[in-house]
Amino acid sequence: MAVGRPTVAQLRAFLALAEHLHFRDAAAALRMSQPALSGSVAALEETLDTRLVERTTRKVLLTPAGERVARRAERVLAELDRMVEEVHAVRGPLVGPLRVGVIPTVAPYLLPIVLPRLAEEFPELELSVHEEQTDQIVAELLAGRLDVVLLALPVPVSGVTELVLYDEDFVLVTPSSYDVEDTPGGVSREALSDLDVLLLNEGHCLRDQALDVCREVGARAAAATYATSLATLVQLVSGGLGVTLVPETALPVETRRAPNLSLHRFASPAPFRRIGLGFRSTSPRADEFAALAATVHAATEEIRTH
Repeated sequence: MAVGRPTVAQLRAFLALAEHLHFRDAAAALRMSQPALSGSVAALEETLDTRLVERTTRKVLLTPAGERVARRAERVLAELDRMVEEVHAVRGPLVGPLRVGVIPTVAPYLLPIVLPRLAEEFPELELSVHEEQTDQIVAELLAGRLDVVLLALPVPVSGVTELVLYDEDFVLVTPSSYDVEDTPGGVSREALSDLDVLLLNEGHCLRDQALDVCREVGARAAAATYATSLATLVQLVSGGLGVTLVPETALPVETRRAPNLSLHRFASPAPFRRIGLGFRSTSPRADEFAALAATVHAATEEIRTH
């Protein structure tokens, strides 16, 4: 009598549920519907002829059998992903699927520059892009749901190899009515101590970087005003609610859509952020990702020197 075998889709669905312990959150992480996720888990339980989860009104609990299956499934899927990566590495650089995670304060400004060059240099690359905040894309990278991430360095966890792409200065953006003392060498960081600095919501690494600059000079963050995007942040500055720090690559896009702004370069050494590429340190595709990093770096250098 043939014994049923779990499918890869069933194992991935169950492992996401074991990680999040919530059907809605697990479905969102896999970008599938909640009924489809529930159906996959139920099918896995039927295949194994055992209960894997205990469903409560608020969350999901793993049964003892479920805990064992989760541990095994994690190893099985990790080996499967590794096999796929090794096959891709043998076929040649950047051929086939590549799942890339990008943070929101990089994606709108970097991707329009990089995507055409990637399409030209690697025509067989099948690229998919996922935009999420740092913690989310790093978690998905380590879980094997992403292959590589573009984000601000350093990566906040171990097990990720970093390749530096470029550094970019922060620029002080103020309402044009503000009297900010500029010198030939640029505005002093201490100028922030007299201004209300507007920030992104929690979860954005750019918020943490701006806060670091503020703390350095004793500046205050505007307590009641936050934004979910750089676009909104710049519009708030345009409306006179305060000032903000904007990465250099975002300036052409964001400032052209907002009137009544003044841009102030900081005196050297200016506050800056470092953008890089990260991938699992265990991945056999390090050479491919180095080629990807070289292409991204070349594209950004071409734009920054014009």
